[in-house]
Amino acid sequence: MQEHRVSSWLELQEALFADSWNEALGRHRASYVFRGMPHAEHDLSTALNRRGLFVRKEKDLLRAFRKYARGTPREPLDSVWDWLALAQHHGLPTRMLDWTFSPYVALHFLTEEADLAHEDGVVWCVDYRETNRLLPRPLKTLLKREGADVFSGEMLAEVAPSISDLDRLARHPFVLFFEPPSLDARIVNQFALFSVMNGPEARLDSFLERRKQGVRRLIIPADLKWEVRDKLDQANLTERVLFPGLDGLSRWLRRYYSPRPR
Repeated sequence: MQEHRVSSWLELQEALFADSWNEALGRHRASYVFRGMPHAEHDLSTALNRRGLFVRKEKDLLRAFRKYARGTPREPLDSVWDWLALAQHHGLPTRMLDWTFSPYVALHFLTEEADLAHEDGVVWCVDYRETNRLLPRPLKTLLKREGADVFSGEMLAEVAPSISDLDRLARHPFVLFFEPPSLDARIVNQFALFSVMNGPEARLDSFLERRKQGVRRLIIPADLKWEVRDKLDQANLTERVLFPGLDGLSRWLRRYYSPRPR
């Protein structure tokens, strides 16, 4: 894993879009996903395994969620993976972590909390083609057959109809990236996807720290955060867009008109 501390907006752009040229396509099409966090010391534990709170309750949580959420989704959900995505989207502790294809959406989540403006932030950049090399053969075969780089719920259900089936695919740790169905405009506008590991207790940061290629941690100093935030606002990367509706509008207005902390 590489770690790089940026010192300016321009250096940040170079770092975020590094290695984006795809020679085969003749286009700038990066194979990276991004996760922005407001504090560089925050880890990549999931809500399920953070401090070991819910590791043994994963199946109970999802079973109860599916039982009581019946009729709530506007579209029928075909697989356990789509149900898991819906649960993650609404705050249930799961083994998933939120990521995005957009480096600017990652920067939004790095800068949205004014209370942490005095702390250095971090953007994790992960090349999913590199992490895909460690996938079990059935998952690799599925990606190749579909001509895909990340999974859908329908694809995952072919190889792993249940969470337990995924865990049994390999003894070594692996991570896959899963693009959820378009449950609402929030998922669409955030260009969102989730990471999933084989095991409720698995820690993604421990896994990524051992990778020699395809993983970067970009440290954004606290004194650069306000410039990043202001330029995102000018580019219309705000809560009003990323959280469509009155709640997002109110979040944007509250932050935008708040005085800058000393």
